[in-house]
Amino acid sequence: MENYIERINLIHRELGITENYERDFGLMLQQEEFELVEIENDIYGRSQRLAPVAAKAWQAMKTQAANERVILRVVSAFRGADKQKEIIENKIMAGQAISEILKACAAPGYSEHHTGRALDLTSTECKPLTEDFENKEAFIWLMENASFYSFSLTYPKGNKGGIFYEPWHWAYSQE
Repeated sequence: MENYIERINLIHRELGITENYERDFGLMLQQEEFELVEIENDIYGRSQRLAPVAAKAWQAMKTQAANERVILRVVSAFRGADKQKEIIENKIMAGQAISEILKACAAPGYSEHHTGRALDLTSTECKPLTEDFENKEAFIWLMENASFYSFSLTYPKGNKGGIFYEPWHWAYSQE
């Protein structure tokens, strides 16, 4: 874990992320999961992976939703700290300020996607990663049923970390 923390601190320095990030956003360091299983291809045709326990719950939830004529589509699942760094670097190169990027994208080391237990979801009814998802049948179904499969909405409106509302981001938790 110590090497991981050193690696994350180095990445943060390279990206210009302050040492107060954890405190300022109320997020906890997330260890990367290495035991992952393929779940399916995402809407872009890329293979996606989750931790085995989350994958099993995802398959059960997706199947039940389909049985109720609700289609849940994966936009993304596991991604490591290096991929998170790449996403942020691309946004910086596009001219976005790091302070604004971090309201929409967790810093490397702090993304739930690192755990292999988070999914970004969409439906056939809307563009991916848009707030419009909250008005769709898939989102309504998730709000009513995801907890039965131990999934919850991580970034609701007005969340304590000040992260932008993400109706598409759902995470598995055994708690």
